[in-house]
Amino acid sequence: MIEQEVVAASSALQLALRLESQRDVEKDLTAAINSRTVINLAVGIVMGQNRCSQGEAVDILTAASNHRNIKLRELAAELVEKMGDGPGRTHFER
Repeated sequence: MIEQEVVAASSALQLALRLESQRDVEKDLTAAINSRTVINLAVGIVMGQNRCSQGEAVDILTAASNHRNIKLRELAAELVEKMGDGPGRTHFER
């Protein structure tokens, strides 16, 4: 009887750990989607301002990010917020 309870408790703990791990993955993927969206918006802004290709716009943003010693996603978020009506958002956000 005690052995069955131990097995059940062990299974419940394993399930709880898997669920928590999946929540972490979901948070990471959501952050990646949001970062990618903001970076893509910033690339579009730079392309429009400089009449350059996508690759050139990425190079410009990367160089500015390195020069200011901040992450590309942070620079992109600043640019999008400055040019728009607030921070960039994905259609996934509620």
